[in-house]
Amino acid sequence: MENVLTSSSLGEWLRGCLMSFPEIQGETFLKKAEELEAKNNDHSVLYKLLAMESLNCLSAEEPQWTFIAARIYLRELYETVQRNRGNIDAPPYSNLYGLIEQLVNLKIYNPAILSSYSKSELKEAEKCIEPEKDKLFTYIGLKTLADRYLAKGFNGELYELPQERWMLIALFLMKDEDRSQRMGLVKEAYWALSNQYMTVATPTLANAGKSYGQLSSCFIDTIDDSLRGIFDSNTDAATVSKGGGGLGIYLGKIRSRGSDIKGFKGNSSGVIPWMKQLNNTAVSVDQLGQRQGAIAVYLDVWHKDILEFLDAKLNNGDERMRTHDLFTGICIPDVFMEMVENRDDWYLFDPHEVRQVKGYSLEDFYDETRGKGSFREKYADCLNDERLSKKCVPAIEIMKRIMRSQLETGTPFMFYRDTVNRLNPNNHKGMIYASNLCTEIMQNMSATTVHSEETEDGEIIIRKTPGDFVVCNLSSLSLAKVVGDNVLKRVIDIQVRMLDNVIDLNSIDVPQAVITNKKYRAIGVGTFGWHHLLAKEGIKWESEQAVSYADKLYEIINYYVISASSDLAKEKGEYPVFSGSEWHSGEYFSKRGYDAEEWQHLRQRVRRHGMRNGYLIAVAPNSSTSIIANSTPSVDPIFKKFYSEEKKNYKIPVTAPDLNAETAWYYKSAFYIDQSWSILQNAARQRHVDQSISFNLYVTHNIKAKELLDLHLLSFKKGLKTTYYTRSTSIELEGCDSCES
Repeated sequence: MENVLTSSSLGEWLRGCLMSFPEIQGETFLKKAEELEAKNNDHSVLYKLLAMESLNCLSAEEPQWTFIAARIYLRELYETVQRNRGNIDAPPYSNLYGLIEQLVNLKIYNPAILSSYSKSELKEAEKCIEPEKDKLFTYIGLKTLADRYLAKGFNGELYELPQERWMLIALFLMKDEDRSQRMGLVKEAYWALSNQYMTVATPTLANAGKSYGQLSSCFIDTIDDSLRGIFDSNTDAATVSKGGGGLGIYLGKIRSRGSDIKGFKGNSSGVIPWMKQLNNTAVSVDQLGQRQGAIAVYLDVWHKDILEFLDAKLNNGDERMRTHDLFTGICIPDVFMEMVENRDDWYLFDPHEVRQVKGYSLEDFYDETRGKGSFREKYADCLNDERLSKKCVPAIEIMKRIMRSQLETGTPFMFYRDTVNRLNPNNHKGMIYASNLCTEIMQNMSATTVHSEETEDGEIIIRKTPGDFVVCNLSSLSLAKVVGDNVLKRVIDIQVRMLDNVIDLNSIDVPQAVITNKKYRAIGVGTFGWHHLLAKEGIKWESEQAVSYADKLYEIINYYVISASSDLAKEKGEYPVFSGSEWHSGEYFSKRGYDAEEWQHLRQRVRRHGMRNGYLIAVAPNSSTSIIANSTPSVDPIFKKFYSEEKKNYKIPVTAPDLNAETAWYYKSAFYIDQSWSILQNAARQRHVDQSISFNLYVTHNIKAKELLDLHLLSFKKGLKTTYYTRSTSIELEGCDSCES
């Protein structure tokens, strides 16, 4: 490796870095660099000092200093990795096959890479690696990638470089493709990743090609109303957390506090004690040493335990009733929001009592059309049945409790269950009760139940009826880059194939999750960089132009994603329950008003060839992966144009992407944006998203109750399926790592 640590070569190299960005004035920095070099013989210390000096120069006026810092950090990475590989004199990216062989022997890489590809194929892959693509990283992006995702030894020693991570992901996800086209697909996947046109979800980014961990982001479970069902679900939650996944759990079938157990009245303790168990699981089961488990729990707004549930994350009151480490979500039918607006009374029921007395489960129904339908009919039936115990609470009082908790803790999330189920393309096979940890996944759910347990030949045989245990497989498009370079369709085609392959390659230790994953073959194509794109296009956030742009862009994305999945179905076969779905009947297209000629042609293609995937689009939060790809997270506006990214072990200055005199005017802070415009944008894109969107509301801590209520009512009326955090200026919220993509 070239030795850069002489005054002449170091100065020459740094001058080359500075010349890449002519707007940066770097003479003072070069003199400082030479002074630092004279005082430090330790290469790694010198690089850290130089990188910090570069970041000290970073400002909204000179944002390009982050790339100087990144290139200095790259030199440190190159030397560190080559030293750990035992070949300090080799140039970086010079021996991919040797790296794979070494890390397979160390049990870090999956041996399937070596058994699936020939040595010549891996040599061919090495020739496709483009070291120049490392220059696309900002300092914070490169550091995030290195700290969290590049392959390390069991003592934390770094072995992998950024372009090798992209290539290993490509090789692993394409390893079972037809050999006649496999290397071409590997190169295409590497092209999409290395150009930062897309990112894969955090578990895939961290674990693809490695010998441990699974590839999917989030899971959703439905807990059966039985002691065995509750504890089995807790075990499954621990298993998922151990593998690095986040979890959404629907509690709505569990009987309420004071309900009967085997006919004995008043013995049930309700959902809160079971939430305490899940809270302990989230804290105690560590996710691969990176973070504690992450679990969101959902409950219906008509459940008798709803008021205690809404207080579960508050910072005051009885600690025995608090679950501070869980996230909460409310499942809301249309009729409740109508009652809130009309200031009517709302009634709470015990789901177990409803099942016993009425012979049906209230949560199993939804309104098929806005304003009328099965849920409100069953709700009225329960209300008028004198055999059922019920509790009356003004609907607005429950809403006040929701908003109070949101301003104090950021939660509960809002899940508009009737809207979700009306637009479920697979409603022929089930019901959607709740969402996941980040509110973007909408898929059929049902509880797993034990139907027999017996001994046989000295062994215990347990037989279960598997429920739909939802798995979400995510990756996201970098909007500013794919639109700017006009590569949207090309990226989506390879992205959908990569996601579909995750389903078959994944290792999940929960059997019902494996079954559900293969049954629906659900994927979640997402996006990030919306604010980045608006700024580059010169479009104001608070404008009809932005709403219209969201509508048109996401319609195009949806068209390409459906087309890609149908093409895969023609090549590999449709998902097992395609027949009878709204994809099959064409109802999916009718419900969304897709009447244009090109849509009608696509509708016929889908009818003819089927769909490879039962669910397609889900927009995740992806805050960390958007940092890696130097863009803005998800569909969110930025917090500030210039800020510091703080983690446990560092504080790094960051600017908005592509910040300059022109784009600065379009980077308005989230907390100063009229949120109604954000809702209108999201409503426009939601029509084209078959699942949902991690959509945050940004409010000031002193917002009036009526103003926040109006935002929720507008979200409901405009057809949003969910809202995620209510982010207030008075609280700091951690981003969701599990659904990062």
